[in-house]
Amino acid sequence: MADGDRMDYRSAGVDLEKAERTKAGLRELLEATRDENTLSELGLFGGLYAVPGDVRDPVLVSSADGVGTKLKLAFMTGVHDTVGRDLVNHCVNDILVQGARPLFFLDYIATGEVGEEVVEDVVRGAALACRENGCALLGGETAQMPEFYGPGEYDLAGFIVGIVSRDRIIDGRGVEEGDVLVGLPASGLHTNGYTLARRIVFERAQLGVDDPLPGVGESVGAALLRVHRTYLPVLRDELERGTLRALAHVTGGGLEGNLPRSLPKGLGAEVRRGSWTVPSLFRSLQELGGVEEEEMYRVFNMGVGMVAVVSADEAEGVVSRLGAQGADAWTMGTVSRGEGVRFV
Repeated sequence: MADGDRMDYRSAGVDLEKAERTKAGLRELLEATRDENTLSELGLFGGLYAVPGDVRDPVLVSSADGVGTKLKLAFMTGVHDTVGRDLVNHCVNDILVQGARPLFFLDYIATGEVGEEVVEDVVRGAALACRENGCALLGGETAQMPEFYGPGEYDLAGFIVGIVSRDRIIDGRGVEEGDVLVGLPASGLHTNGYTLARRIVFERAQLGVDDPLPGVGESVGAALLRVHRTYLPVLRDELERGTLRALAHVTGGGLEGNLPRSLPKGLGAEVRRGSWTVPSLFRSLQELGGVEEEEMYRVFNMGVGMVAVVSADEAEGVVSRLGAQGADAWTMGTVSRGEGVRFV
């Protein structure tokens, strides 16, 4: 067989040397997130992490998620460091609703033909969010799949493990009729509703990523790539105080799809729509797409990223303490008999 006819992995589309260079470039990012419980180095088959000894009767809480079609915005804009932050913060919020603080995080990146700097940007964002949330980026996996993903495309998933004392688990069992809903603002669309948002902006309105988004004061790309907020820093003290009877992370499905997940059977919620001003980003999407109000609330968070359920006599204090931390919290409704969410 002539030399020109010989095949290798690189000619098939997978560059092993590139993968090793990428891994070497990520080492420093992962090292920056290590803590006293991190026992493994980058490159082992599995990550090692010691269960902290300062948690009484510890329970591990885990979750996995992705960024969804928000990645399309990263491909279009060439901005890749924000989606890693989105991923970590989303997963942190998902275990936070059960009272857990994060211990470690793992990422999975599957790529087509992308530059080494793209993977490094994604992981840099994840590492930054891990440091902000006080957890270790323990490891992960980067898979080259050139025939599965198109040039310049990749997929992204994350896996988180946190910890909570058994008697501090938040599971909604203590929720009662008359409890108060305290809202915390979202930073933007977070990581949900992007399939509809992209069709509105790019197909219906025929806008580009660098065009101004009407009524928002930002470009389309900047507005839609706003980082998914983490609520751990502002809720940490309330977790310690034990004031939170339930928490709901408002993701896909909006308030109607997520708030009931945190309430016991037989109880629902009355939400006062007039208790907060829906951000201009959502109103712009609604007007550009001609989307019905009910559909907007069914798809998007509409400016509410997290809802805390507290007793009526704790509500004022919780809102005040959150406000002192710079969180613009407000009372937005009450727990009521029945099930589901009723807007009033």
